Amino acid sequence: MHVPLDLARTLAIVVDEGTLDAAARRLHITPSAVSQRIRALEDQLGRVLLVRSKPVRTTEAGDAVVRLARQLALLEHDALVGMGAAGGGAASLPLAVNADSLATWFLPPLARVAARRDVVFDLHRDDQDFTAGLLESGTVMAAVTSRQTPVAGCRVRPVGVLRYEAVAAAPFARRWFTDGITPATLAAAPLVDFDRRDDLQTQWLRARGVAVEAPPRHRVPASQDFAAAVVLGLGWGLLPVFQSEPHLDDGALVRLGGDPVDVPLYWQQWNLTSPLLDEVADELVAEGRRVLAAG
Repeated sequence: MHVPLDLARTLAIVVDEGTLDAAARRLHITPSAVSQRIRALEDQLGRVLLVRSKPVRTTEAGDAVVRLARQLALLEHDALVGMGAAGGGAASLPLAVNADSLATWFLPPLARVAARRDVVFDLHRDDQDFTAGLLESGTVMAAVTSRQTPVAGCRVRPVGVLRYEAVAAAPFARRWFTDGITPATLAAAPLVDFDRRDDLQTQWLRARGVAVEAPPRHRVPASQDFAAAVVLGLGWGLLPVFQSEPHLDDGALVRLGGDPVDVPLYWQQWNLTSPLLDEVADELVAEGRRVLAAG
């Protein structure tokens, strides 16, 4: 048994585009031809690879084929660059990153790589506790993650610690904490969560002995908008020091005290020899170690 590489690339494009119709437009063929290619690949490998939902999703076997297609595309690009070949087009690197890293320190090192290399980045944003799953599925080649244990077929490097502190807008603090920052006042004061998976505020409350189900909760699922919601006084929340320090300096925010919440971050990438992917990793890890707290 072998994997037909042209058909594997078609599967990866279908996953990237989300539907057979969109993949057909990218490949300049008909949706029926795309479907025939996927079915031929499934027949040859004897496994179902694609669930034809909207958007499509891969099976576990499909994940393995997509990973292979992406790895070969990257290695092919590196080989062409090594031979000095021109006209091969930009390499596409799908990467996963948590929202707060994306909003603070992640983009400058990518910009430095893009200034030197013919590369485009396809960024997938998810919570740092879940980005490793995108590596496992083959959706991305590398990820910023809170997971220290390497994903199968990957290698891991520590990046640093993203430190969060509890803060509130000064008028909000005067309104809700006139009697001090106590379990009773924290149980009544509204807070801001990123989304339903965000447990940073819950961790901080639990450490203060507060019934975590008590406070009213806003949900603002974008890093910059989350910070803006806290600054505007919608509720209190934990912000990365990158985002809180300027507003603390000008008095717009005040600290609520308590221990900061530290989130260790790691860089995981596929364990293959790729000068381009290694260059991206080196830039990101160096940036993280420069600007983040030490682990």
